[in-house]
Amino acid sequence: MNSLILIVEDDPEIGEILNAYLMREGFRTVKVVDGRAALELHLALKPDLLLLDINIPRLDGWEVLSEVRRRGNTPVMIITALDQDVDRLQGLRIGADDFIVKPFNPVEVVARAKAILRRAGMVASDGILRIGMLAIDLDSYQVKVERRGDPVAIALTLTEFRLLAHMAKTPTKVFSRSELVDACLSDDNALDRTVDSHVSNLRKKLHKAGIDGILPGVRGVGYRLTDKP
Repeated sequence: MNSLILIVEDDPEIGEILNAYLMREGFRTVKVVDGRAALELHLALKPDLLLLDINIPRLDGWEVLSEVRRRGNTPVMIITALDQDVDRLQGLRIGADDFIVKPFNPVEVVARAKAILRRAGMVASDGILRIGMLAIDLDSYQVKVERRGDPVAIALTLTEFRLLAHMAKTPTKVFSRSELVDACLSDDNALDRTVDSHVSNLRKKLHKAGIDGILPGVRGVGYRLTDKP
């Protein structure tokens, strides 16, 4: 069955444009205009993706995103007129999968929605994200190396797990240090070089488990996770 996308948008014209382009690509869609209805339908319909505006009535988009993240890992793409870096960082910090600023090209929205859904498809029904030989259990915060025979567990700190899981959701994407700080480190005073320390420790643990070269640095930018060395 085609993916179900919940459109949360109080501007009727924008809602219709999104609905038309998504349906043309074969998606099933449901539209709501306020945050409370969005959460009710998220619970009832279990959509595969939310397209979420921020300035909506009866619970704003930030509140909706926070509750959706509390419930689980439903992908969320924010589509908003808010165009400041602080808004983008807040969305990533709470757990948005993508952030698009209005006015937008609906063709691009559809393309990015497809990309999110492809990535989400990497998460099996058992809640495990797999990339290469790594199995990342998003519910139990456990990481194992899956080889022939018994899987080998890797003991990670919470921050190391967050970094690994965050990058694994978008394989090959280059993440800046500041983005990783905002998304994965709970300390508001954390510095970019703190990420380097955590990544260094993570690499050592992966190496000890027999995995090398999947977490390369990108000079002047940050890091990316790949499924192959």
